[in-house]
Parts: sequence; C-alpha cells; structure tokens
Amino acid sequence: MYPQIFLARHGETAWSLSGQHTGRADQPLTTQGEEDALRLGGRLQGLHFRQVLTSPLQRARRSCELAGFGAVATLDPELMEWDYGQYEGRRTDDIRQERPGWNLFSDGCPAGETVAEISARVDRVLARLRAWTGDGLLFAHQDFLRVLAARWVLLPASAAQRLVLTTASLSILGYDHGLDEPVIRLWNDTQHLAETRAEQRPVARRRASVG
Repeated sequence: MYPQIFLARHGETAWSLSGQHTGRADQPLTTQGEEDALRLGGRLQGLHFRQVLTSPLQRARRSCELAGFGAVATLDPELMEWDYGQYEGRRTDDIRQERPGWNLFSDGCPAGETVAEISARVDRVLARLRAWTGDGLLFAHQDFLRVLAARWVLLPASAAQRLVLTTASLSILGYDHGLDEPVIRLWNDTQHLAETRAEQRPVARRRASVG
C-alpha cells in the first residue's frame, strides 16, 4: 500500500454560499458549515494519519477542530487560499463585466497571486507530501486544493479549472502501481452530506462556491 493524502475542504461560509471569492478574508463558518464539518469528521472516524495539516484561516482551522483533528493538526500558512488581491470578495460574473473573458486559472488576480506564484507554492507543499511515508490529511480551500490535485498528477495549474470542489467535501490523492504514478483516487465526495442537505435545501439552486 502506498501513502494517501486526504483532502478536506472547509465547511460553508457566507461568502462561499454567495459565490464571492474568499482568499485571505478570514470568514467564519456558517451554522450549516459547522454541521457539515462535524459530518465530515464522522466520515473520517477510525482513520489514522501520520500527519495532519490545516490552513490557519479560521474556516479551515475550525473545520479541522470540528472534524476531531484540532489537537493533532499543524498550522501551515502555505495551505492558505489563493490570494485574490483586488478580486477578494467579488464574484466571477461581476469581474467579467469589467474584464470580459477573465479566468482565474490563466489570468491570476491583480495585486494578488499569479498563476505561476500559486503553482510554485503548491509545488513546495507537494514536495513535502511526496516524502511522507504514511497517510496524511489536509484541511484547506477550494482553489488551493484544485491546483494541488492538478499538480499532483503532473498537470499544469490551469487544469485545476476542470475540477469542481464542494464545501466539506473529501478527496484522496494517491498512487497506482508505484510512487512514479500519482493519481486522484477520490474526488469531491459529499456522500456524508447528501441526506442532510437534501432535507434542508435544494442543492441544485445553490451558487457555485469559491474560496
């Protein structure tokens, strides 16, 4: 068996619900976000990790705590979300009214991180993850984790735009036949949330979340 890296996106925030880009703004979880983080913890119950890392931003850190890993997690600033700079708190549709055709994964953000900068930061994290000899768990953010997954399978950061990632979802990175064959073993799994969300509100009507 080869090591696996479990990826947990934080629970819902007000801005992830509204579709606003949430980079370094330290948004708290909504009540639903806290409940979803608890359910994510139930999904992870019984699993053992050699390393647990979390972004220091409170939405990730609180999700880690509610999932039951706060006491063993290490805060890692390199797991913070993409720095959206001047686009912090704004929606993609609104940005494109001023800048037609803008795409985060090809254009980056003014006064924030470029695609090259987020890719370099992710690659530094990956260099550490690839050296792990046991399973690990990361609590982080949508676009950071999308880029992490793309780079894990040796694709450019721009490929991350093809990967949807829901709040409080679980994904797993791993290997196939050897350490030279990195793969995505599970992506955007929310089965631990499905029943609750179906009871509370129609998922299909919710805006795509960011950050």
